[in-house]
Amino acid sequence: MKNIGFLSFGHWSDSPHSQTRSAADALLQAVDLAVAAEELGADGAHFRVHHFARQLASPFPLLAAIGAKTERIEIGTGVIDMRYENPMYMAEDAGAADLIAGGRLQLGISRGSPEQVIDGWRYFGYEPQEGETDAEMARTHAEVLLRVLEGKGFAQPNPRPMFANPPGLLRVEPHSPGLRERIWWGAGSNGTAVWAAEHGMNLMSSTLKNDEGGAPFHVQQAEQIRAFRKAWADAGWQRTARVSVSRSIFALTSDLDHAYFGGGESTDQIGHIDAETRAIFGRTYAAEPDVLVSQLAEDEAIAEADTLLLTVPNQLGVDYNAHLIEDILTHVAPGLGWR
Repeated sequence: MKNIGFLSFGHWSDSPHSQTRSAADALLQAVDLAVAAEELGADGAHFRVHHFARQLASPFPLLAAIGAKTERIEIGTGVIDMRYENPMYMAEDAGAADLIAGGRLQLGISRGSPEQVIDGWRYFGYEPQEGETDAEMARTHAEVLLRVLEGKGFAQPNPRPMFANPPGLLRVEPHSPGLRERIWWGAGSNGTAVWAAEHGMNLMSSTLKNDEGGAPFHVQQAEQIRAFRKAWADAGWQRTARVSVSRSIFALTSDLDHAYFGGGESTDQIGHIDAETRAIFGRTYAAEPDVLVSQLAEDEAIAEADTLLLTVPNQLGVDYNAHLIEDILTHVAPGLGWR
């Protein structure tokens, strides 16, 4: 059994080919797709977070809305850029959304991806400390969030409060028990995967990572997962770690599927996510279901992970994306023993 969910970037545009023309469309369609995915039997609805872009940005209103409209499906992010976040306020928002959802949030956080603007976190009021990089600032914010989510009191109460306080130091409210164990770190390298394990976070690995050794993408990603699991065991955590990987997978079962995605075999790509970092981007899988079963059986990273997130082309509309998800659940997952 493997958990299978979707990951949406939440794009919108006024292109005549887009069925997602506005921010309102992107948000409302995200709720509708999560509801549809739950009805189809999918396990997760995850959403990217990008600032200064025509994509989903502020996740917690969306996650709360989905939590109120669904009953079973996991709801998450992939990922929240911690360079932009006030971890105290984030803990409040996350606690509220998780309580509304009945404890179903699976929050992916990280340093984030290349931005639309230069040092966008500065516009949000955040600056690295002296001698600190922006990536280190993101990890510092994450560490504060993890401590706050533990639910221990740390703030000195006012001796003359407006409302009566419980005894002792105070914590931020609302607190959602168990959310601390459902935080995932989006790791772009083997080193940050190890760091995530040391801090007791689950691992979220996307369709790209730093190129560390030149092997095919899925092989490098599997090595990253194994490094994470070893570090988790070495850290002595008593609970079982979870690992997700993202993939672009399209089962070609209709003429429309072939028109959109049947353009020939895809391969891994090499590029740069910034001036210093060489990255490898994983291939797209698009084929008839029986061929997909054979191809995916050879993907080492998918085999290592417990959760697979299908990246969806959200601008093609809710109905078409529900069709894509249903095809994987119906025609591909059983052939791989995932269902």
